[in-house]
Amino acid sequence: MSFKEVYITRTASFFPNDPVSNDEMEEYLGYINKNPSKSKRIVLRNNGIKRRYYALTKEGKITHSNAKMTALAVRELFKNDPGLLKSMELLVCGTSSPDQLMPSHAVMVHGELPETGSIEVVSPAGVCCAGMHALKYAYMSVKTGDVQQAVSTGSERFSSLLRSGNFEDEIQKLVQLEENPYIGFEKEFLRWMLSDGASAFLLSDKKNENGVSLRIEWLEGGSYANEMEVCMYMGGEKMKDGSLKGYMDYSPEEIISNSVLSVKQDVKLLSEYIVLLGGIKLKEVLDKRGVRSSEIDYFLPHMSSEFFKSKIYDQLLKNGTGITYDKWFVNLSSVGNVGAGSVYLMIDELFNSGKLKKGDKILLLVPESARFSYAYGLLTAC
Repeated sequence: MSFKEVYITRTASFFPNDPVSNDEMEEYLGYINKNPSKSKRIVLRNNGIKRRYYALTKEGKITHSNAKMTALAVRELFKNDPGLLKSMELLVCGTSSPDQLMPSHAVMVHGELPETGSIEVVSPAGVCCAGMHALKYAYMSVKTGDVQQAVSTGSERFSSLLRSGNFEDEIQKLVQLEENPYIGFEKEFLRWMLSDGASAFLLSDKKNENGVSLRIEWLEGGSYANEMEVCMYMGGEKMKDGSLKGYMDYSPEEIISNSVLSVKQDVKLLSEYIVLLGGIKLKEVLDKRGVRSSEIDYFLPHMSSEFFKSKIYDQLLKNGTGITYDKWFVNLSSVGNVGAGSVYLMIDELFNSGKLKKGDKILLLVPESARFSYAYGLLTAC
C-alpha cells in the first residue's frame, strides 16, 4: 500500500469579542469575595500575556459556546461557502473544555454546520495535546487514502469556568469556618492563564497550486503517565497520596462547595517536570526521525507562560538540541493560552504572515501537564 503526502492547505482562526487587557480581566471574571486577587499581578508578570479573548461580556453573559467558536473557524476555512463546506469528508475536533460531557464536542461542532453532509466526526479527549491528536487523526486518514481532505480543529472556552461566581460557595464555607477566605493557588493560578478561541486546518492530499502549503512530515506523541501523578485536572480532586478522586464520587453538594468542576494545577509538580520531560522526549523523537535541530527554521513551542521560555531554551541546549531564539515563533502575549488551540493559532499566524519560504522546516512542541503528555510535529513549507 502506498501512502499519500498530506498538506495543510488552509488555516483559519476565530476569537470571540474584543481583546481583554490585563487591567480588564477582573471586570470580566469578577472579584472573588469582592476582593481583588492577591496572586493576579505575580502570575501575569511571569506569564507575559498582555491580552486574551473571552466569550463573555463584562456582565458575565456567555456570548459563544465552544462548539460555535469552532464552527465559525471551520466556516472561515471555506469562506462560509455552502458548496465548499459540503466537500468536507472528515471533521476532527480537539478540546479540553467541551460545552457538555455528552454529546461529544465534535458532533456539536458538526451540528453547527448543517450545510455539510453526513460525515465521519471524531472527538479526541485530553488537554493541550487534544488538538494535536485531532491533527494526527486527520493526517492519518488523508495519508492512507481513506479521505482526500479533512478538517482538524483545536479550541477552548475556559472563561465560563473562571468566573468568580463558581467559587462563592467555597469562599462562604471558608468564612464560616473562620479560615482564610481565598481560594487555593492551584485554582487561582489558572484564572490568569487561560483564555478562549478556536482554529481550524484543512488537510488535503494535494498541495495548493498557488501560494504556500505545509507538508506534514510526521506527528508523534508520548506520555509519562506511567510514572507521573496528575498535575492539571478538572472534575476531580487530588488526594494527599497523589491519586485523583473524580466528580462522580462526590455528592452534588460536595461538587459545589469544593469547586470540584473548576480547573486546577499542581504548580510545584508543573515547574519541576514539564520542561525536563518534554526536552527528554523531544531528543528521543528527533533522534528517531533523524532530524537535527540546526535544520529547523521555525520553532513553535506551546507555552502556558513566558516563565518557561528560558527554561525550555536551556533544556534544549543541555540535550544537544538547542534552537536559537531567532527561530522561535510564539504569540502567547497577544492571544493568551488557548490550550488545545494554541499550536493551531501559532501555525495560522505564521502560515498567513508572508514570512514562509519554500523549504522552511517548522518544528512543533506541545506539552500537556495533565499527566505529562507531549506531542511533536515537523512541517515543511512547499
